[in-house]
Amino acid sequence: MSQQVSTQRREPRSRPREQPAGGASVDAGVRVSQDNAPGTFHPGIVHLALAMGGFAIGIAEFATMSLLPFFANDLHVSEPQAGHAISAYALGVVVGAPVIAVLSARVTRRTLLIALMGFFALMNGLSGLAPDYHTMLALRFLAGLPHGAYFGIAMLVAASLVPTDKRTAAVGRVLLGLTIATTIGVPLANGIGQAIGWRWAFAIVAGLALLTAVLVLIFAPRDAANSKASPLRELSALGRKHVWLTLAIGAIGFGGLFSVYTYLASTMLAVTHTSPALVPVTLCVFGAGLTAGNIIVPRFADRALMATAGGLLLWSAATLALYPLAAGKFWTLTADVFLIGLGGALATVLQTRLMDVAGEAQSLAAALNHSAFNVANALGPWLGGMAVAAGYGWTSTGLVGAGLALAGFAVWAIAVVLAKREGV
Repeated sequence: MSQQVSTQRREPRSRPREQPAGGASVDAGVRVSQDNAPGTFHPGIVHLALAMGGFAIGIAEFATMSLLPFFANDLHVSEPQAGHAISAYALGVVVGAPVIAVLSARVTRRTLLIALMGFFALMNGLSGLAPDYHTMLALRFLAGLPHGAYFGIAMLVAASLVPTDKRTAAVGRVLLGLTIATTIGVPLANGIGQAIGWRWAFAIVAGLALLTAVLVLIFAPRDAANSKASPLRELSALGRKHVWLTLAIGAIGFGGLFSVYTYLASTMLAVTHTSPALVPVTLCVFGAGLTAGNIIVPRFADRALMATAGGLLLWSAATLALYPLAAGKFWTLTADVFLIGLGGALATVLQTRLMDVAGEAQSLAAALNHSAFNVANALGPWLGGMAVAAGYGWTSTGLVGAGLALAGFAVWAIAVVLAKREGV
């Protein structure tokens, strides 16, 4: 390993690193180049730069949903047709995350982050200029490609800059950008889109992505390329059952949150009989819950990672089961939505777990986590929608969500038993 940058928060070079399952070191390892003198960067500033990228991605992903009626009208398609642009983006995430992680195995992480944000800026800028529906579909697919790879690499870089017992907190800081986007950025972009046109919302995203690329260029430490890395080495993650179990926990257990969130506005209007003007308030409270969870939960996860994951799944099951009871009144519904949002910290915890079980295939495993959560984003709304269509009502999405959280907990229990048996 090249010369290691030392800060007060980093472990001395002579101190042995904690070894995860499989004997490989936690890829806390960004190999820092000789060009960075000790003390020339601060982990907190780097984390902030990486979180800015999460903020841009969060606005791009969620603001598109809220602006759907506007660009549907402008592009002369129905709203259901326009919704395919959201699906195209999600498909881009699922495809891009593993492909980019494997093909870029020998690219330095700093360079890759800058390239991903540059490409993301370009595709979102072009989305704002899309002349027709089919062009919009293609551009949203392309815009989704860097999403999972960016988060995966950014979290590995963030974790590499702190001691092993601070990894989950570092990962959580990167995800704070995404959660703050759901609280502040999306309503802001939606307001701007309504005031001066939906195309400007994509221009804002492009600007934020370019700002992220500049911040990473200035503040992130240079890392040396890993000469031992290869696509085949990254693909070794696919042969590790604990990687698959961790991904399954997220793909199933996190689906419950999406089951409720997708139909939250409809529930508020049809069941709670809330004024449409109050729907954004509850959506902001949900984002506040996500943000609070990513601040609070990592402190526990860094001490007991898998126990925290199991606790979050049970928390989600309980708060989702309360949803039908809370939906009758605005304040009880909003309070429960905040509690449901706290369970979103599961994403941070599982990301750290993948660092422990992925061995030498860190980049692919980290990126696959975001593919898994996009599976959850499809599974939860699909099952919730089936329950509503079957006549069980809008609040049945909470019970569907609770069932998914418990199913995720069952996978978690299997993973824990196998880990203890194998000493992982």
